Amino acid sequence: MELLGRLVEASNATFLAELDGRHVVYKPTAGEAPLWDFPAHTLGRREVAAHRLSSAAGFDVVPTTAWVEEAPLGPGSVQDWVETDGDELADLVGLDAVPENWFAIVVGVDDEEREVALAHADHPALRRLALFDVLANNADRKAGHILRVGEQVRGVDHGVSFHVEPKLRTILWGWSDAELTPAELQLVAQAHDVAPEALSGWLSPEEVSACQARATALLVTGSFPSVGEDWRCIPWPPI
Repeated sequence: MELLGRLVEASNATFLAELDGRHVVYKPTAGEAPLWDFPAHTLGRREVAAHRLSSAAGFDVVPTTAWVEEAPLGPGSVQDWVETDGDELADLVGLDAVPENWFAIVVGVDDEEREVALAHADHPALRRLALFDVLANNADRKAGHILRVGEQVRGVDHGVSFHVEPKLRTILWGWSDAELTPAELQLVAQAHDVAPEALSGWLSPEEVSACQARATALLVTGSFPSVGEDWRCIPWPPI
């Protein structure tokens, strides 16, 4: 692996690197900032777990992610670098400029007292990512963690996922309480079934069981979770 540069806006040490002739995002365990609510030195393993569940269950919303032991700054996760194209699917826009077929999630004012809205598109691939985030209990789905590649959508930064306690924080609340389609229910059922094999060794047994419990809850209710009234359901910063 050859380090090419550091992604300075990331909260943990994150590097652009070249591995086997391709660009990857490398996150060494040694560069993880400690968190009060997640076990130390587990964020990179959660990145790998997210890819494994996405791939095994058929969501295909997380770029290929693997674990490396021998790397310039020690063990950590490596994820394929994704080149984006097309228009953004989530953004902060003027309240009077929310695109047609978009959901306005949070409305407020900017530093110049202009009304703005945090909004996202009603896009099927984005909806699939939102459903995956429920299963993964993603605590940090910002707009900047959503990558569009044509009509496909990829989500990145899953280091704070799979907690045993409810931690879902996302900007993708446009489908709150929406009924799941038969295809979505099938994805959830597949996630429930493959979770033990896909996640064991990367998460604790309790975290694997909690993931299966979230899948069961979705199958029972048949709908996306309700956004509720807790402001902490939105990550900060949201972009």
